[in-house]
Amino acid sequence: MPPFLYRYCVLFCLACVLIPQLGAAQEFPGTSGEVLITNSLIAETDQPAAGTSSTLAVFMEPQSGWHGYWKQPGSIGLAPQFDWQLPDGVSVGDAAFPVPHTLMTGDLMNHVYEHPYALLLPVEIDASVASGTSLPISVSFNYLACRADACVPEQSTLAITLTAGDGRITDERKARFDEWRQKLPRPLGSQASFVTNDDNRLRVSIPLPASVELNNPHLFVATDNIVDPAAEQIFSREDDTLTVETKLSKSWSASSPPSEFEALLSLGTGTGLSLVGHSGGTPAAIESGSQSSSTASAASVQSSSTLLLTAFLGAILGGVLLNIMPCVFPILSLKILSLAHLSGGEREARREALAYTAGVVIVCLLLGATIIALRAVGTHVGWAFQLQDPRVIVVLTLLTVAIGFNLAGLFELGSINAGGDLASQDGVAGAFWTGVLAAFVATPCSGPFMATALGAALVLPAFAALTVFAGLGLGIALPFLLLGFVPVLRRLLPRPGPWLASFRHIMAIPMFLTALALAWVLGRQLSNNGMIASLALILLLAIGLWFTGLRQRSAKQLSWLPAGLAAGLALAGSVLVPGSFAQQEEEVNAQVSSAETRLLDFDAARLSELRQQEHAIFVYFSADWCVTCKINEQRAIDIPSTQQAFEQADVITMKGDWTNGDPTITAFLEQHGRSGVPLYLWYAPGETEPDVLSQILAPNVLPTLANKSD
Repeated sequence: MPPFLYRYCVLFCLACVLIPQLGAAQEFPGTSGEVLITNSLIAETDQPAAGTSSTLAVFMEPQSGWHGYWKQPGSIGLAPQFDWQLPDGVSVGDAAFPVPHTLMTGDLMNHVYEHPYALLLPVEIDASVASGTSLPISVSFNYLACRADACVPEQSTLAITLTAGDGRITDERKARFDEWRQKLPRPLGSQASFVTNDDNRLRVSIPLPASVELNNPHLFVATDNIVDPAAEQIFSREDDTLTVETKLSKSWSASSPPSEFEALLSLGTGTGLSLVGHSGGTPAAIESGSQSSSTASAASVQSSSTLLLTAFLGAILGGVLLNIMPCVFPILSLKILSLAHLSGGEREARREALAYTAGVVIVCLLLGATIIALRAVGTHVGWAFQLQDPRVIVVLTLLTVAIGFNLAGLFELGSINAGGDLASQDGVAGAFWTGVLAAFVATPCSGPFMATALGAALVLPAFAALTVFAGLGLGIALPFLLLGFVPVLRRLLPRPGPWLASFRHIMAIPMFLTALALAWVLGRQLSNNGMIASLALILLLAIGLWFTGLRQRSAKQLSWLPAGLAAGLALAGSVLVPGSFAQQEEEVNAQVSSAETRLLDFDAARLSELRQQEHAIFVYFSADWCVTCKINEQRAIDIPSTQQAFEQADVITMKGDWTNGDPTITAFLEQHGRSGVPLYLWYAPGETEPDVLSQILAPNVLPTLANKSD
């Protein structure tokens, strides 16, 4: 039975039961001609300009105890219905509904409005309409007014006459429409997904930053025959993903399930986010509970195959480029040069290449498995997640310093030196552990293609995600693998000689630079005293390595003992120091305050004034619930290189915060053809129109624009 017929039948049955109970002495509501929900048709401007869009509002005022319905009324009820009579050159679009609230009546769930509300409708005036033309607009409006014991169908004919003009809006009318727009849901800006299972359950996964506050949230599904409106909704959060689980509608068709549905997420704070749920799940949506149905699983696999292939190729490219990073290049270079003097020929070269590749891929798979496992238990992690912990930064700094001193010749360590203990085991063990080391020290590095590839891996199923991490390992090992299997490439390598020792010492420089970069990161996480304590740990390790080097050159027994003791103490200190010397809160606040003084809140009038001056202006619009916005801010806007370039070029920055909605920002976004955030605009000095930047900002885009304006 069609949904609207079902609702009519339910309402008819309710009326048959309720009307006799009212008694002859009690008049049924609405029968006396009383209007239970008064309404009026209001135009934002009485003189809309030809060739532009304006807005009409149907303003609804329910009497106390009565309510109207959202566009999907819930278990029972009827959505408002419009029948427009329009003059030539005028068209009216679909109504935009404010965020509703829930109303339980027995076992029935309704999506209602119990207080005055406005339905906003876009009206288009064709460019061919002459100025001064009278535009009579009328609408036959059918709706349902209900309370706990009664429902009354009501009808109203509303009319208004506009005149084609200059589009002028009075201040009073503008303030009123801005207030109504404030109550509309805002677009989520990210794609939601859903899966179903054999228990007749629906699980929706919604990208939503963990910082967004929720207070008794509810998911209003606008598409019919998707969910049971009265069913309990179970909300859970994992990192920046909100998961909603509820019961499917009895009318759900498992044989031909929909590929998408429309919904509105009420945050419970008066704010709502409109979204479209697409078939195909994410790890957050399917991490626990029963397995998806075979149909949904097949759709998910099919939709993610292209993403998997793209992420896999991107991971390989990113891995190859990692070989030129300061933390990997020295180790790889020495291992490649060791191929030039192998005595076992082709077979030995291939075995070492495979062993090196196995070491790299295994470490990447272990890192990937760790990331997936931590995310599964609710921990927010990504590639190089360990760098968020200063204890890991200290350990990595100690490791890179130790590698640097080894390459400089301060001491010898078999796992790095091709002639050491591990390498002596037929060369294969040495190659394997060198690969392990190369992959491990690559973790503080990042390069092109990696962010997209590994970011995609985190939304793929576990097996597919591990495939991407394996692709990263394959990319790191690819140069050595090619040299091992292609003799022509190997013959191009320079022959070993005395110069190799000097080359090895030079390779210590990029390792020390890597240690310096890690120390800079550490300085952002710890106080000044914490930095001094960390440097003391590095000095302790260096002294231990120095004494080990002296004992090695003297051929003394237990030459490794000083380094072992120093390394043990340094590692113990790496656990204690960060917790004892966390960055003081006043230092953090000082940094934040310093950054905020260079940032202006968006103001259209102020922007117009600044554009008259010889300044470059960067204007961007963001929201706390916009995942893309926050990623761009972290990787392209709020980074030292961008801020320094802006300061040197005297760039003015304006930020529009759309988190709680702002009618001025909404109108500005619409002027630039956007219905949501993010939006990034660059006003070059002397230019009349801004450059609209990509919604995905590369880290170097803003510094490049600033340098051109300088």
